[in-house]
Amino acid sequence: MYYDDLPLWGFVGKVEAESMSLSEKGTKYYLFTHLLFDALYNGNQVIEIRAFSDPEHVVDITEDVDIDIEFTYSVSWNATSTQFQNRMEKYSKASLLPVRQKIHWFSFINSVVIIVLLMGLLTLLIMRRLKNDLRKCSNGDEEEDKEVGWKYLHGDVFRHPSNIPLFCAVLGLGTQLLTMVCILFLLACFGVLYPYNRGALLTSLVFIYTLTSMVAGYSAAAFHNQFSVTGWERSVLLTGILYLGPFFVMVSFLNTVAISYGATAALPFGTILVILIIYAFLAIPLLGLGGLIGYCIRSEFQAPCATKQIPREIPSLAWYRRTPCQMFIGGLLPFSAIALQLHHLYASMWGYKIYTLPGILFVTFIILIVLTAILTIGLTYIQLSVEDHEWWWRSVLCGGSTAIFMFAYSIYFYVRSNMTGFLQLSFFIGYNASICYAFFLMLGTISFRVSSVFVRHIYGAVKSE
Repeated sequence: MYYDDLPLWGFVGKVEAESMSLSEKGTKYYLFTHLLFDALYNGNQVIEIRAFSDPEHVVDITEDVDIDIEFTYSVSWNATSTQFQNRMEKYSKASLLPVRQKIHWFSFINSVVIIVLLMGLLTLLIMRRLKNDLRKCSNGDEEEDKEVGWKYLHGDVFRHPSNIPLFCAVLGLGTQLLTMVCILFLLACFGVLYPYNRGALLTSLVFIYTLTSMVAGYSAAAFHNQFSVTGWERSVLLTGILYLGPFFVMVSFLNTVAISYGATAALPFGTILVILIIYAFLAIPLLGLGGLIGYCIRSEFQAPCATKQIPREIPSLAWYRRTPCQMFIGGLLPFSAIALQLHHLYASMWGYKIYTLPGILFVTFIILIVLTAILTIGLTYIQLSVEDHEWWWRSVLCGGSTAIFMFAYSIYFYVRSNMTGFLQLSFFIGYNASICYAFFLMLGTISFRVSSVFVRHIYGAVKSE
């Protein structure tokens, strides 16, 4: 539990495997009914607080019967010379213990090695081959020109993808979520947000998501208007419901479960009403305003090569060149670089641990983006080399596939934890699914943007030569 943003731990009961009495055998369960709080203060501010259970006030709850229990507590106030601005140093030092420090360093070294290897692989195997392909095209030799498979896709590679409104909505939401995460890291670096104040963090998420709705509307409308000046309204509408629609359904279900269990995790009706008012009177207008700005300053899609009217037939592909296999490769390597930090993050969210190193988390996030970009360029080039020009949606799927591994690891984390019961299971699965879905949209958007720059570069180089 937390008091004035200070975390504290305590035992609510105890379990005795064997009874001390010969007449009573088996496991006994006891509940502590009195808590002792030891609070340290400086002036009118709380500096530190600890909780202790009183072993003299226990109730036997082994029998499955209804029982009325009266809980009590007492507080001991003691003065301290520690200043208020230094009260969090105790928890920050706990996160820098030698064992944890070694784990963090190992995680960083692992990530850096993977990045170096991937960059070397990209440089040696892809860039060298790309230069050879461009050289063959510039020589004009028909025999060598036949070996350059991706060159024949110049009339199809810039054909806009199917279901363009949904595609624009994914890009708009991904751009919004990326902007929101960057703002959160910026606030954490300036000390505005810190991991102990979860209430302020959740409040910031609501307001930052609301204010960045303009970014989502603008990104979706601007990209849609590059291909068509009509129908951008549908793209903006999908942007508004593509993430919040499933999220609202999930939160409603979890709130119903919490109310049925009588848990304090249920959101009060007043809080829900305030969030709905903020979304209706602030987020939706900003989303529409962003879409209108994207429509007013629209620009036509400038492709380096003209697009043919009839699409080129895609040859039959081997199983390892198809979308599922590429998604597996594109998701596994970035996930392996962030797995250890992801474990610490899950432990902080669900294991009542404290993550006090936002700087390391930010560097890990940058590593994740770099790895996603590198792998996306390589997988897109491989796809074009086998004359498959439908790279738009596949780049999104390959980049976002890391989120699938993140969700799978969350299931593994739950199985290894001590969490039980339908209430904990539903909350764990629901909120982790929402987080991983957000990462899917964000990483998928980054993946497409990087692939688009790469494809424009290579086909622009062919045209210039």
